[in-house]
Amino acid sequence: MEAKGGITNASFNILANNSNSQIKIHIPYGGVYPVLAKREHIKNLPILLEETLREAKLNNKKKPVDAVAVTCGPGLEIALWTGITFAQELAKKWNVPLIPVNHMEGHIFSVFGKNKPARNATHSVAGEGKFKILKIKFPALSLLVSGGHTQLVLIKKWMEYEIIGESVDDAVGEAFDKVARILGLPYPGGPEISKLAEACRTREKQSLRGVSQADGPRGSAARARADSDPGKIGFSLVLPRPMLYTKNFNFSFSGLKTAVLYLVRDLGGLESINEKTKAQIALEFENAAIECLVYKTAKAVEKYKIKTLIVAGGVSANKHLQNEMKKAIEKKVKIFFPKKELTGDNSIMIGVAGYLNYIKNKKRVPKPNNIKATGNLRLG
Repeated sequence: MEAKGGITNASFNILANNSNSQIKIHIPYGGVYPVLAKREHIKNLPILLEETLREAKLNNKKKPVDAVAVTCGPGLEIALWTGITFAQELAKKWNVPLIPVNHMEGHIFSVFGKNKPARNATHSVAGEGKFKILKIKFPALSLLVSGGHTQLVLIKKWMEYEIIGESVDDAVGEAFDKVARILGLPYPGGPEISKLAEACRTREKQSLRGVSQADGPRGSAARARADSDPGKIGFSLVLPRPMLYTKNFNFSFSGLKTAVLYLVRDLGGLESINEKTKAQIALEFENAAIECLVYKTAKAVEKYKIKTLIVAGGVSANKHLQNEMKKAIEKKVKIFFPKKELTGDNSIMIGVAGYLNYIKNKKRVPKPNNIKATGNLRLG
């Protein structure tokens, strides 16, 4: 990636971009298996580097880059250390600075990668590998939603962050994956839940339900209602919306996941549930989770007089989240979503965040050997 300009007017040109998916390897385990993730990183990083340098026509240069950016957290430390060690070796070999990047900050800047902004609350349009950090109005708010994190981050200006809300237990993406396992769906479960939910929503023309009266995972509203036989037309269900009306901006998704577990148990177990019922459960779970995200985000927009909203991370690709967020606040603020291929972890977002951190901290860039993996690294 080529980069130039300052923090407020930086522009980028992607020379090459490659990645290696480990999804198939982790499917038998129903989630990421850390030791296997580390092994695959060690095996594939040199291969990806060689391929990328060749595509960028930099493979014959003694010093192909001016700096290297690497994720130092948050995340699985066993995997973070693999990337850091590899990056340290490159920085030493090429005698260039090594820039540590917060993974969540990378997600914030992912909304600009390879994109030009469309009109308010819509996706961006792919460019020719060139993009820039767009001028946005502050204060801004970022809803970061992934398998490991759910956070509301206040941004008063670029590179200055304050976490004003986060999940007190499971991240929303983690809850999606756990509910998928409860329903017998394959890994990664989030997209599978959404696929079932969207099909059911379209078929039954259902919209986001009202707030449940239940305030806990064992509440009566968390069970099948109206008819004890889920195969009959009268079957309906409501799941709780945990912490929806608390005065803070925190989230909780563990209880929602447990409510699904108890619901499946009360219906006789997974083997007793037909495909229609499974889809209805997926729909109601997605409705509940997204309602919590949208409601808290809208309240934060109102309280902090937000002018720009950035929604990023793997769950930002969820169509229902996008649609409901637009309905809730599109008349109040400009909304940015990343392109689908940039919603998950990617090198483009780390490169952007790395460059901007280098511009900001030129005189305070740490020595490569001083960079450490921090699994619980926080913004701010």
